[in-house]
Amino acid sequence: MNVQNQTIMKISILTTLLFVLQLMVSIGLMAQNQTPAPPQSEPIALVGGTIHTVSGDVIENGTILFDEGKIVAIGTDVDLPEGTRTEDVSGKYIYPGLIDAWSQMGIYEIGAVDMTTDINEQGPVNPNVMVERAFNPESRWIAVGRSAGVLTSITTPGGGLISGQSAAMMMDGWAWDEMTLKSGVGLIVNWPNTNNMRNYTSQLQELRDTFADARAYKIARRAMENGDAPHHNFDTRWHSMIPVFDGERPVVVSANEVRQIQDAITWAAEEGVELIILGGRDAHLVTDQLVENDVPVIVTMVLTSPNRSWQSYDAAYSLPAKLHDAGVAFAIAGGSSAPYANRLPFEAGAAAAFGLSPEEALRSLTLSPAEILGIYDRVGSLEVGKDATLLITTGNPIEYATQIEQVYIHGRKSDMMDSHRYFYEKYREKVDQWKAN
Repeated sequence: MNVQNQTIMKISILTTLLFVLQLMVSIGLMAQNQTPAPPQSEPIALVGGTIHTVSGDVIENGTILFDEGKIVAIGTDVDLPEGTRTEDVSGKYIYPGLIDAWSQMGIYEIGAVDMTTDINEQGPVNPNVMVERAFNPESRWIAVGRSAGVLTSITTPGGGLISGQSAAMMMDGWAWDEMTLKSGVGLIVNWPNTNNMRNYTSQLQELRDTFADARAYKIARRAMENGDAPHHNFDTRWHSMIPVFDGERPVVVSANEVRQIQDAITWAAEEGVELIILGGRDAHLVTDQLVENDVPVIVTMVLTSPNRSWQSYDAAYSLPAKLHDAGVAFAIAGGSSAPYANRLPFEAGAAAAFGLSPEEALRSLTLSPAEILGIYDRVGSLEVGKDATLLITTGNPIEYATQIEQVYIHGRKSDMMDSHRYFYEKYREKVDQWKAN
């Protein structure tokens, strides 16, 4: 290599390092705009607001009392214990925090910088991946999503045939372990594409072989533990799938086309595992099969154009209403990109504009995903014994004009600063200074 080329290479490397350094500093400065809240230290009562419990009636001029992160009373006549801090929320509305049922929150920062994304693992079969271990609590998108009412993120790995296990993450905290609401929410399977039938058949066989190997491992390990077989080596991949066979963890299959959905339903019945369809673009065409097999759907990308030229412009907008009318259990997730998590409320808002009732649209972001994903004992509705994870708003959170004024996550009063608000405040000051001069 000649001197000129060496010089060019050194300059290129230096430029890249400076860009990365500038990027990390920028991310660090933005991260400073969101400070995790301390644990709840005293009883708190929100008084005078309109409480939308989602699971029950709307309570006018109500009071919700929570302590140590849990709701302890809710209603119009609540006795407040001594030392309770009260907040007057008259004229405001209280809703449960929204749940993003399919997200890359905490594992994706900037698409153009590989070192800031940690979504895919090497190889096609990675059932043992625990996505919460890679969750970045300093991500700037956490605060942005939180300001839009998204208080629980189902962070989901991607890539390969079996991507790993999703996790329910609280959108406030100092470290991944304190932010983990529930680990192992679902085992993520990316159903093969039907465009190439040879590859489709071979990948389906690989999926069946994987489950057969994991089931054989479970039998061998259980026999060893019961003293009926010799030692069997521990395999983290197959061991992580035991909860699936025991019915403790669903398989979340990403599938959109009719054949994919139907084949996934047939496969799940053969394997004897609980199935959730993720995507479900053609789910309205197989509603009878979904209802018959009690398979729920997590609808993605309502705010999108039709995938086929012959479809109506509102094919995606009206999909949730069609599923609801057919009796299919569903939730709305939107797109998985962390930077756009703040758009989640408007995915449901679009569905409400095209046939879904506002009540069901709100439920599709709260109690429905909580029920489908097995976290309804903690979040999804406002009930005694559940987490105090809630919003104080000026209206229905699925409406564009609504402002999220304050959020509480497990009783913690979250800092409402985020990178969007930071720049808004910064440049509003610029305008104010210009006006003053």
